[in-house]
Amino acid sequence: MKVAATHRNILALALPISFALLIPQLSFLANTIFLGRYGERELAVNGVAGVFYLTISMIGYGLSSGIQIQLARRAGEGDQEGLTKSLANGISLSLLGSLTLMLLSLWLAPLIFGFSLSDANNAQMSINYLFIRVWGLPFLLLTQQINAFFIATNRSRFLIYGSLSGTLTNILFDYLLIFGQFDFPRLGINGAAIASILGELSYCFVMFSLFFGHHFQHQYPLRRFLSFDLSLSKRSLRIASPLIVQYLFSIGGWQVFFIFVEHLGTRQLAASQILRSIFGVIGIGTWAMAATCNTMVSNIIGQGRQEEVLSLIRKVAKLSLIYTLVVSTILFVFADQFLLLYRDDPMLVHYAKPSMVVIIIATLIMAISTVVFNGVVGTGNTLVNLSIEITSVVVYLVYCYLVIQRLQLSLAWAWGSEFAYWSILLILAILYLRSGKWKGKII
Repeated sequence: MKVAATHRNILALALPISFALLIPQLSFLANTIFLGRYGERELAVNGVAGVFYLTISMIGYGLSSGIQIQLARRAGEGDQEGLTKSLANGISLSLLGSLTLMLLSLWLAPLIFGFSLSDANNAQMSINYLFIRVWGLPFLLLTQQINAFFIATNRSRFLIYGSLSGTLTNILFDYLLIFGQFDFPRLGINGAAIASILGELSYCFVMFSLFFGHHFQHQYPLRRFLSFDLSLSKRSLRIASPLIVQYLFSIGGWQVFFIFVEHLGTRQLAASQILRSIFGVIGIGTWAMAATCNTMVSNIIGQGRQEEVLSLIRKVAKLSLIYTLVVSTILFVFADQFLLLYRDDPMLVHYAKPSMVVIIIATLIMAISTVVFNGVVGTGNTLVNLSIEITSVVVYLVYCYLVIQRLQLSLAWAWGSEFAYWSILLILAILYLRSGKWKGKII
């Protein structure tokens, strides 16, 4: 369960994660393309409502990331029993957290969209979509937790099978339920919500089937530790809570961005939903490298090799940048063809293309800053992560308010907010890592 800080080990862990991320991104692309072909308003609403669900789901991701840090540290220490206890308790926390998030979403969605969106139709469609969509949260949080186990124990290749199953299920039912094919009801955006739930259910089922099918329950006997451990829960939440708040600020900032863009018009909102998919395409390798960096940093610290941390982060960041340069160049060359995939509308392409160029350039900064920031996450000092994230998001929101809400500049200027966010994140993360204050952190 111990890793070495080499390019070979980095790629061995990152490539399966990349494939696991690529597959659901294909689902997101298909979902966006189907809704774009169905109608411009549905495409626009999927943007603002989809970011709300993403914000809620990132609470679960923050919880699983915090537990993943513990799992990776126990793996590096060779503490198999401690790893099993952390996993069992993480599953309990995920179930409890998912039910809490469902209730919170059902209460908050009408309040947020009713007061913030300028178009009443957009608001009602968003609420209806989310009232269906939140039923996928229990499956999503359980999947995030079991995925954290596979990544922390250097078995990330298993993620490919679950994500493939979930994606194929999602795309199939997107096609059947959005357009009403083969005697299925024509449900539009609500059909996309149901398809996503079925995809999450399939993903969850496959991942737990892999755990028990490969008899990992013998090596990691979860049944022995199913009783709720209050002290371990407190420790897990102490590590995870800053990450949860951090992700809330991060994706919550994006929610505010989409609300501001909705005030510019439905067409701009629809264009922004297309543009959001660019982060999905380019971010596949970057996020895989970030997850790898997080896990490997925690693992080698657990081995007592703190002197290798900065070198490891530099190696991962370099690989992330190379990947992003290749993918962003391809997108830049074939920008028109990419945008026309979603909707055969020259005016929509006209709105989106200048912003697409801005986003492509911004992702080069993101490629480095995401990895460096996750290096900080791997050290276990999650309060520092939270401070960095809050500072970056505040700068981001000030930019959005001034440029979009007050000055109402073009969509390209609005997406320039990504430069502000990723640049501040990178600078603060580098300063903390170079300070050496993370050394000796016990989790």
